[in-house]
Amino acid sequence: MAVVSGLRWSHVGLNCRDQKATEDFYSRWFGFARARVVEADGTRVVFLRRDQVYLELFATDAGPAFDTLADGPRHPGTARHLAFQVDSVDAFLDTAGGELDVTLGPLAFDAFIPGWKTVWVKDPDGVVVEVSQGYSDQEAAELATYA
Repeated sequence: MAVVSGLRWSHVGLNCRDQKATEDFYSRWFGFARARVVEADGTRVVFLRRDQVYLELFATDAGPAFDTLADGPRHPGTARHLAFQVDSVDAFLDTAGGELDVTLGPLAFDAFIPGWKTVWVKDPDGVVVEVSQGYSDQEAAELATYA
């Protein structure tokens, strides 16, 4: 069995009917706070963090930047995908040796974070699993610019 070194938990992506209401819920009741906001092509994705636990919030009306099921289902109230961080997406894929069902990517998100790269794969039951490298939180001053 191949095990990738540096593998660690990252986040769960959640589909939200009302992204702000979902953010408020997890902030108020579970102590999460914004760690990053990514906006592209009219789509906003909000990352919440509490200690080492992250939630990634998607509006269910996500626009063209996320108009695919390759990163997970888009039904409100469901998990979109599970996610792990690795030191290198390329090394992860090399270790897999073509045995994974890649649904999307690898894609580079250098416009948001230099070195951020992601690939999505399916597990045997069809659950989408995101594998990323290079994610980091935003600085507080930049986060404050988002409503």
